[in-house]
Amino acid sequence: MVKLSLAIATYNEEENIGPCLESVKGLVSEIIAVDGSSNDKTVSILKSFGAIVEITVNPPNFHINKNKAIDKCKGDWILQLDADEVVTPELKREILKAVNLKPENQQSVDGYWIPRKNMFLGRFLTKGGQYPDYTLRLYRRGKGRLPEKSVHEQAIVKGKTVYLKNPLFHYPYPDFKHYLKHFDLYTDFSAEELESDNLKINPLTFLDYILLKPIVWFLKTFIRHKGFYDGFPGFVFSLFSSLRFPVSYYKYLQKK
Repeated sequence: MVKLSLAIATYNEEENIGPCLESVKGLVSEIIAVDGSSNDKTVSILKSFGAIVEITVNPPNFHINKNKAIDKCKGDWILQLDADEVVTPELKREILKAVNLKPENQQSVDGYWIPRKNMFLGRFLTKGGQYPDYTLRLYRRGKGRLPEKSVHEQAIVKGKTVYLKNPLFHYPYPDFKHYLKHFDLYTDFSAEELESDNLKINPLTFLDYILLKPIVWFLKTFIRHKGFYDGFPGFVFSLFSSLRFPVSYYKYLQKK
């Protein structure tokens, strides 16, 4: 019987997928991957770890492919990861303990939030609201699913959820150029969300997105949540995360 399944969506992740899958050895009983037609070695690496791979298109919102992977899992529990994430040994032990509890000791828990450490410009961010970056990634089969509305959304779990203590390591950007590429993609998606919401274009929304939202966000993350403790990486992260508002708004204006 499959106890714990890994669900993962990939696209050109040959540099990341190996360490990710290596970190779940001895933890998961099956690996279900939905690949968006990678043109690198991602699929061959997945298969070398025994993954069941479905190859399909690569939609702008990759959560669509994540849900496809989730739907194919047969385990009692599902662990959903991104290719650039690594399960630490401490987290592995904690997950094994959680999914192997006897039913009478599980207190009807249907999902677990996992704290995540995000690497940015060579260091894990510890402040600025970036740690603990709780993400809902472990849930019973049939209980958890992604809404497919945003690339930054959390899974929705039907039932009780609790928090694990040990972190998941996240290595999203090997360099700043890679970060800027993702920044461009995410602001494209945000602009599409503004369009779908039919945001009115007037002086108030212009002032809000060009000036107020970025200032408030920067002060919130860098000052209130002490992003300055993370030094230069903390400053850059707060700055660019605040700039997503005017950039998304500008791209939205270009669509009109």
